[in-house]
Amino acid sequence: MKIIDIDRTYLRETLLELLQVPSPTGMTDTVVQLVCHKLEQMGVEYELTRRGAIRANLSGEVHSPDRAIAAHLDTLGAMVKNLKSNGRLEVVSVGTWPARSAEGARVTLYIDKGIQYRGTLLPLKASGHVFGKQVDTQEASWQNLELRLDEPVHSIADLEKLGIHPGDMVSIDPQPEFLKNGFWVSRFLDDKVGVAAVLAAAKAICDAKVPLPMDCHLLFTISEETGVGASHILHGDVAELLAVDNGTIAPGQNTSEYGVTIAMQDSSGPFDWYLTRRLISLCQTCGIEHSRDVFRYYRSDSAAAVEAGNDIRTGLICFALDASHGHERTHEKSVLAVARLLSMYMQSGQLFERDERPLGPLDDFPEDPAGWDDDFSVDKPVSE
Repeated sequence: MKIIDIDRTYLRETLLELLQVPSPTGMTDTVVQLVCHKLEQMGVEYELTRRGAIRANLSGEVHSPDRAIAAHLDTLGAMVKNLKSNGRLEVVSVGTWPARSAEGARVTLYIDKGIQYRGTLLPLKASGHVFGKQVDTQEASWQNLELRLDEPVHSIADLEKLGIHPGDMVSIDPQPEFLKNGFWVSRFLDDKVGVAAVLAAAKAICDAKVPLPMDCHLLFTISEETGVGASHILHGDVAELLAVDNGTIAPGQNTSEYGVTIAMQDSSGPFDWYLTRRLISLCQTCGIEHSRDVFRYYRSDSAAAVEAGNDIRTGLICFALDASHGHERTHEKSVLAVARLLSMYMQSGQLFERDERPLGPLDDFPEDPAGWDDDFSVDKPVSE
């Protein structure tokens, strides 16, 4: 294996492009096309599922078993629930996110025939000049939010004249701000940072023309925020699935704010013992800043794949994220660490010969996981 450089400019610019494309779950076609064009520019072949999930293919010396790396393109959003008599709109969330994070968000409403309207998500009691202290005591909930359109509408009839219906989609403005000190602030860094890191790692592999020991599929899923994730895009040859998603910066967590975090367990249970230790060993050998963490209220693409009945080894690596599903913040160093680890993982060999087939004998099964010694070699690290 060879340590290769990650193109920081490409990583940053790709993330900004992704953030500028609205992609709430259920409305991901445009961002899918953007990622497909990125893959074409690298010369990477890909396939699409019926609904638009992407499976890109980096060929290796061995075509079976394969490994896969997954990141999701879909984000949180909202949908019209009802038209209100005051000319505003009742909305429900798409994906799980707190109403207090939606308050004040600038949004776009999408209706039939490509027509769009702008507006703002507001609490029902939004003006302190009218409601006094009630603006602070009103419960933060989606039932207490409404969408105020920037149109001359004051009744249900006015809304109907605009062609608005229940079920119309709402996207939320990301409002990205990338600071010179490396902090990147925006909504929906989850998981567009993960997507950008996967693309940057793939570009590094392609630019360096580094041979891969086994086929590696890059999976870009379109419904992770609603629980479907990678369940719909795997095939039987995949033996390892590594998800890339956010690691939460919060009290009680051990996520690395400036490095990559190896998730040991999420709400669906522990990740594969051997795959997580391969990732840790790669970090230790290659000098990649990292930590280990456990997430109680969080699941990823990997969980959906296992729940769909796939007998595969799964893992999760994370970029740092403060205020997840809200006004999010990460740091460039953390994103670069994720991309570097991905570029090394792609170059690593399969964990066990037994993974070549779904069923095998006992004699090639590890006797003691605690005593397992990972076996790989890496060229001496070079400075960037």
